[in-house]
Formats: sequence, structure tokens, C-alpha cells
Amino acid sequence: MKNPDLDWGSLPFGYVKTDYNVRCTYKDGKWGEIEVSDSEYVPLHIAASCLHYGQESFEGLKAFRGKDGKVRIFRMDENGKRFIRSAEGISMQPMPLELFEEMVRKVVKLNERFIPPYGSGASLYIRPLEIGISPKIGVSPSEEYMVIMLATPVGPYFKDGFKPTKVCLSREYDRVAPKGTGSIKIGGNYAASLNAGQVAHDLGYSVMLYLDPKDKEYLDECGAANFFGIKNNTYVTPDSETVLPSITNMSLRQVAEDLGLKVERRHIPYAELKEFDEVGACGTAAVCTPIGLIYDLDKKETFEYGTEPGEWTTKLYNRLQGIQYGLEPDTHGWCEIVEFD
Repeated sequence: MKNPDLDWGSLPFGYVKTDYNVRCTYKDGKWGEIEVSDSEYVPLHIAASCLHYGQESFEGLKAFRGKDGKVRIFRMDENGKRFIRSAEGISMQPMPLELFEEMVRKVVKLNERFIPPYGSGASLYIRPLEIGISPKIGVSPSEEYMVIMLATPVGPYFKDGFKPTKVCLSREYDRVAPKGTGSIKIGGNYAASLNAGQVAHDLGYSVMLYLDPKDKEYLDECGAANFFGIKNNTYVTPDSETVLPSITNMSLRQVAEDLGLKVERRHIPYAELKEFDEVGACGTAAVCTPIGLIYDLDKKETFEYGTEPGEWTTKLYNRLQGIQYGLEPDTHGWCEIVEFD
């Protein structure tokens, strides 16, 4: 098995063609067999409900090659459960957890040669996608669905890796509506964030930090990631119906407790930004990224947290990555080791 000609240590967080993807179709009231494809394209009816009415959801999870050579998939059961919630949130057919996990294992095994080596800082990113494929002109749920899983090797989401990034904040943009789709992982949430994200990039910031869409008083999502702050030996993260429940954040809360921190999941008032010793963003793509500066575009106010990663953010990052790469004991049973034939 020939290794691909890739500079593993310089990979961006982007798409690299791999050998195979896997697919499964829901038709006539049941899920079919898993199919393997080497095509990067999906044949779709021009009236497919995913194209016209946004019946589409996705996930993101990773597989890591450890120092011991073993490949670990991190918390795919939680991704499968969230995949179900997203499907239910927009009236799609949810994929059973067992079938989801079988597809994940299969796409990882089929693309074994694209799993980055230990020490490169890269990982194999797995992207499950569900789409409604029935032709629909009237607004109604599809009768048929397709789940596709692709895998691609990726580097860090933030180009500078584990270094403090700068973010901005504005009340001019909402990522989602109150009582809307913020807590499920659908493409429309991300489309709605593109304008704000571009404004942030044009001004020299990595992402836009949102306030809650109803009252504009509390911290919400940080770009496409969850926000967290640390003060008084406490890990604090928003509890909001418009925030996507991040599996990385869920894991970091447990790691924080393991390290002796208290954990609070609650509304975080804007004014509390000046009280934190450290702040950061977390998610599957971002992992755990320190934030060194937040600039309020409206009030022209700056919150600074240092030019180096904070002590606790570093400890959290190292412990979580240690579990993912098999360097730390997996005491909570989060990783599944892939058995290759």
C-alpha cells in the first residue's frame, strides 16, 4: 500500500482527494446496504429537496494515528447521536447509530493510507452528510435520503495551530434565530454565518464571536466553534438553545473536572469578558484554540488575554490530544481502536 505524496506537517484544514467514500440510501421505508464509491460526485435530481428546501445535515469527527501505531476514532457514538438529532430537527429520516458507526469504521479502513502519521499534527477528518434526494417542488419532507461519508487528511483549523488567535464581536449579525436551528448541525446555519465571517477576515480577525440573537446580552457561538472562558479555577461555557452542543466541549468539560477545575455551563453576560483569565474556542475542527484578543466592533472595546496560550487552556489541550493520540489513559472510554485486516 503506497503512501500518498503529501507533506503531512503542512496540511491545511481543507479537502484532499482520498481513495473511497461510502454511501447508504433510505428508500421504500428502510436503509439499504452500504455502498463503496471512488467517485467524488453525487447524481441528484434537479428538484431534490436538499437543493431547494435545505434538507441537509452533516457531522465532523476525527481518527488519529497514535505513537503506538494504533488508529483511534474519537467519540463517534456522540457524533452519531447528534446526527440523529439533526435529522429529526429538519424532518429527515435519522440513521440508526449502529449503521452510522459501521459506515465510519468502513470509510476509515478504506482510506487507511491517508491517515496522517503520528507527530505530524494532522488527523483524518470524517465528514458524514445526509441529504434529501426526492424531487420536491411543493414544500414537504423528502421520502428518500442518502448518507455519504467522506474522509480527508487535515491540518489545524486555525492556520497558526495552538497559538492565540484574534476574534471580533458585533451585534450586527446573527448566526441563527431564537428557537431556530442553532442546536443542530445543518448547512443553513453555516451559510448564514458566511457574511459575518468574511467581515471578520477582512478586518484581520479569525472569526466573529456572536451574542445571543434574542437579547444581544450573552455570549453565543464563536464562529463555527463553542466559546469557553476560565476564571477562579472554573471552566465556563455558554448554555444556550442557539449553540451547537459540541462534542469537543463536552469532552473538555469532563477533562476540566479531571484536572481539578469546577465547570459551569450557563449564560455568560457580555460584561463577563473582562473577568476571564483565559478564553478560547473549541470544536472538532478547532480542537481547543486559545483566544488572545476580542475586539468589539460596535463599542470599540478590546479584551486582551495574552500573547501566549494560557496555563489551563494548554493543560486542557494537551490532555485531550493525549487521549486522542493514545498518550494519556482513555479512562472514559472515548476512543475506539480500529482493527485493520
